[in-house]
Amino acid sequence: MEHKKFRNTVEFQVSGKYALFSDPVTRVGGEKFSYQIPTYEAVKGILHSVFWKPTIKWVIDEMRIMKPIQTETKAVKPLMYRGGNDLSYYTYLKDVSYQVRAHFVWNMNRPEFEQDRNENKYHNMARRMIERGGRRDIFLGTRECQGYVEPCIYGEGKGYYDEMSGELAFGFMYHGLTYADEAELEEDRGKLTVRFWRPVMREGYVLFCTPEECTEKRHLHDMEVKKFPDKKFSGLKEFAQEEGA
Repeated sequence: MEHKKFRNTVEFQVSGKYALFSDPVTRVGGEKFSYQIPTYEAVKGILHSVFWKPTIKWVIDEMRIMKPIQTETKAVKPLMYRGGNDLSYYTYLKDVSYQVRAHFVWNMNRPEFEQDRNENKYHNMARRMIERGGRRDIFLGTRECQGYVEPCIYGEGKGYYDEMSGELAFGFMYHGLTYADEAELEEDRGKLTVRFWRPVMREGYVLFCTPEECTEKRHLHDMEVKKFPDKKFSGLKEFAQEEGA
């Protein structure tokens, strides 16, 4: 199997007792049921919690499923929009662990940060943040599912599906959202776009398609690119103390 690797690739392992990677369409109220594997958007969100700057865009290349896919259903009492509680059943993934390989590209929709495009600096900073377990708390799909990030050598170690023959298809699945400030295709500019795809696992590996490669998508509504005023974003000066670390 061909594995993607770039000059600024980062590799890490994320684990947790529970995870809930649900379709956002069904996330509002009612029962919640996790996908069998993390969505592209969920893995990207984990990486944003580890390290992110508007100068860069993270691209998730692939993922390795380290433990067996198993679920557990819990009775919960979520808050209702009109007040009070209601009894619901949430189905979580149980005892999860994933190896992830990703890289970053420059966000060309942010020309104001052109002078901040220093690949070596950001690559080193991202790897240091992975070693520290991330800049912010890690959540596996939802806030009640705490995750933990640590460095790894992608592909090493024993995985549950290493000897699996054939492939396992997960059907039609949510891929992620393309916001106006990350749109690459002309047809997606100035819009919020929801993407879908059909992932397949082979020997425990899932190779992600990029957002631009998703052909099944829908434009939800118009959206403007958010601006970062100088007084609210420090730009080149942010993390300056870490650049030489």
